Amino acid sequence: MPVRATEKAGPLAGALSTLDRRSRFELIGEIPLDFPTHHPQGMAFAKGLTFLSSVEILEAPYPAADPALRTPGRGSGHVFVLGEGGELIRDIPVGEGAVYHPGGIDFDGEHIWVSVAEYRAASGSIVYTIDPDTFEVRERFRVDDHIGWILRDPGLDLVFGGSWGSRQLFTWDTEGRLVDQWENPGHFVDYQDAQLLGPGLLLCSGISLLPQANGTALELGGLALVEPLRQSIRLDVPISVFSGAGHVITRNPVTITADESGLLLHAAPDDGDDPGGTRILSYRII
Repeated sequence: MPVRATEKAGPLAGALSTLDRRSRFELIGEIPLDFPTHHPQGMAFAKGLTFLSSVEILEAPYPAADPALRTPGRGSGHVFVLGEGGELIRDIPVGEGAVYHPGGIDFDGEHIWVSVAEYRAASGSIVYTIDPDTFEVRERFRVDDHIGWILRDPGLDLVFGGSWGSRQLFTWDTEGRLVDQWENPGHFVDYQDAQLLGPGLLLCSGISLLPQANGTALELGGLALVEPLRQSIRLDVPISVFSGAGHVITRNPVTITADESGLLLHAAPDDGDDPGGTRILSYRII
């Protein structure tokens, strides 16, 4: 069983600032998920439960060079609620019509925040919250863009999110009024999931697909400390640790916690139809 902290630790930001490309990730546990997980997207811990967002693709979008011109495809959005052993407690449907792709999620101390978007860039999204006690879903606001992850900063009472690939970063108030929008100055990885570390400080995680000379693509992962109010990236670090199915561990859902031994990274990089299925992997960061 992986070692997990259930509360966000204050020292997380300081500890993460020491990360560099020499940091090592020691696998200390894994939880196999014994149900159809589809394509996981984001993960958050709340009230002793794990919330895992995922998209079920029923008809894949037809690709285009411009991701805004893809066909919408068809699918279903899910937020799975898991017990400590990975057992499925609840499958919460989210989205409507062509808006079926959940993104990265986070827990603000009261609610899980979830963005669900069309599966193409420059499209549309619905932002929801989920009550972790009752599992009640509430629509908060809508955005005329693909929002790939969302979180609320309770200290500032602001909501932060990112577009397709996090090429644009957004700040809203909790009613969805746009406060700020800025172009991501980093091109290292596309952020797929994010969590709040403290007022105005985010941990973003993601992936880039780098073409190789033999025609294949390398999955390069990364973590970044992002300060939206300063429109800046404080730190970014490459990650080249892979799951048994061959995916970089920051491919999609990532959550960092801490215990008495230090930092722990929890990830679910593999899809339900990958070899071995989806597992929540926990790593000690050394």
